[in-house]
Amino acid sequence: MAASPASRVEIVRDVASLRARLADWRRAGETIGLVPTMGALHAGHISLVHEAKKHARKIVLTIFVNPAQFAPSEDFGSYPRSFEPDAALFEAAEGDLLFAPSGEAMYGEGFATTIALAGPAAVGLEDRFRPGHFAGVATIVAKLLNQCRPDVAIFGEKDYQQLQVIKRMTRDLDFETEILGVPTERDADGLALSSRNVFLPAKERALAPSLPAALRGCARDINEGVAIETALYTARAAIAAAGFATDYFEARHAETLGPIASRGEGPVRLLAAARLGKTRLIDNIAV
Repeated sequence: MAASPASRVEIVRDVASLRARLADWRRAGETIGLVPTMGALHAGHISLVHEAKKHARKIVLTIFVNPAQFAPSEDFGSYPRSFEPDAALFEAAEGDLLFAPSGEAMYGEGFATTIALAGPAAVGLEDRFRPGHFAGVATIVAKLLNQCRPDVAIFGEKDYQQLQVIKRMTRDLDFETEILGVPTERDADGLALSSRNVFLPAKERALAPSLPAALRGCARDINEGVAIETALYTARAAIAAAGFATDYFEARHAETLGPIASRGEGPVRLLAAARLGKTRLIDNIAV
């Protein structure tokens, strides 16, 4: 275990050291909050730390770029990594322990276990375009929950399908940790904060707010009584006109993520994924 000079944040890189420190905290009667991340921290991640501090005395942030949730064609190798700035941001947010394991520490020799998923992980949204992604997410989150046994774990609503998958998994597998979602942090122009936004050239960055604008417009139309399919058609046309190649732009039941045809069928969530140049953006909004 280590901490940088004059830093209050302890850094651990193996499971045994993590468990030893958390055992000390539990013996002292501390409550523990967990914020799992893949690093490249921004204000959205820090909002999760601040939320965790409302529910627990000691905060663990994890940084692990999880290879199991990337397809061979995706950006695992180029995913932004910035450990020292990340540690400084976590310290400034008054976090307590940063768990940054190696790949070997998380997936040892002969690792052969994953979690099989249905429910919100198999509804034709991210799962249709990223096969195997949620199995990788669920497996690493299950490992982190088992390693840390936190009282509460905090996730952002920007990855809304992921949040619902994790909530379902923790209920089904009887994890005691409370899973909480935090509203999406956005730039002033409405674009959801994301580590991948750094890949947007200036021209595309200027166009990117068209995606959240289309979500807001679609939600407004539905709330004003426009039929869901009509509102979706208008929104899809708007982002196409802005230069996006759309993977999906859908209205779904906010809890099950199943298809929904009208507000009378339950709470509605709009979810979208679209590519602008080489960058894939995802976003969602409640109706």
